[in-house]
Amino acid sequence: MAPGPAGLTPVFERAAGTTDKTVALTFDADMTADQGPRAAAGERFDNPQLIAALRSLKVPSTVFMTGRWAEEYPDQARAIGTDPNFEIANHSYSHHAFKSPCYGLPALDGAAARADVDRAFEAFRTAGARNVVPYFRFPGGCYDDAALRALSTARVTAVQWDVVSGDAFAKDPGPVAQQVLDGVKPGSVVVMHCTRSAAPTTEQAIRRIVPELRARGYRFVKVSELIGR
Repeated sequence: MAPGPAGLTPVFERAAGTTDKTVALTFDADMTADQGPRAAAGERFDNPQLIAALRSLKVPSTVFMTGRWAEEYPDQARAIGTDPNFEIANHSYSHHAFKSPCYGLPALDGAAARADVDRAFEAFRTAGARNVVPYFRFPGGCYDDAALRALSTARVTAVQWDVVSGDAFAKDPGPVAQQVLDGVKPGSVVVMHCTRSAAPTTEQAIRRIVPELRARGYRFVKVSELIGR
């Protein structure tokens, strides 16, 4: 997208004004820079069953991946990033905040924030991912004009959402699925997670969401198709 006012990074939330029943499911593959010891102890920040479900259901999807996640799971990052069903977008390297306060996340200043984005793109390249798009999602969804200004030279579009799935830390897939089904409208962007330890019910929720939305006439697209329209 074109730069915003005063050259700020543009922000996309949904394809407003459309009557075309398209919806983009997006999945945040979160891992902070300091969670390596937890991964080494056996905590799983990936969710291969979710990715397999999206493949089997033939749902084009956008994965907002942190660079640290790509480093921890390079084979999965490469598999996702070479599958035409998916596109990888940038969710920072460290999953530290670009604005403070933001859910208790450590904060980065302008120069460190800009470098963090570059480092994530480099992690994707190192893993061998090819389907990488110039979109960025702020950790925690937290941003302000200073954050948009810091990223202005990165030539990315910031992608937010208009439907919150509520899958983070959910124990029951039913309310997650219902929240998505109640919130989706033409052109929606849904935020979900691809992090098994923090969002263990996402795959189950998807198996209800996808057929129900298709029965309503919706077509699933990647974020790039929504923005391209």
